[in-house]
Amino acid sequence: EMFVGVGASRVRDLFKQAKEKSPAIIFIDEIDAIGRARGKNASFGSNDERENTLNQLLTEMDGFGTNSGVIILAATNRADILDSALMRAGRFDRQIYVDMPDVVERKSIFEVHLRPIKTDTSVDIEFLSKQTPGFSGADIA
Repeated sequence: EMFVGVGASRVRDLFKQAKEKSPAIIFIDEIDAIGRARGKNASFGSNDERENTLNQLLTEMDGFGTNSGVIILAATNRADILDSALMRAGRFDRQIYVDMPDVVERKSIFEVHLRPIKTDTSVDIEFLSKQTPGFSGADIA
């Protein structure tokens, strides 16, 4: 956020709305944007807006019990840089690793994305799927 306190305020509002509208799911995509480990490459005593937002997120998550009717999910490509406080018990304590698609899954992804497109009969989806190891669904799309 550009202005001090806005990120933390938005986090408070988000959790308040989720509680009011429960059952609800809060999904935070690319949580590494606010959730990277604190104190790294920061000047002494700094507490920037990102850290304020992260601190508010941690505080809000601590206020949720298992019967709150709100589920909190997050996604990242950089789990290695997340603050350990996010991963402790009662917060994001369960991790589900989603690996890159295998050859069969890549074939399915190609089929889904090529179906609405008029392609030449020589396009070999099987060949394409074998030539793209390490590609994500986004890479293929």
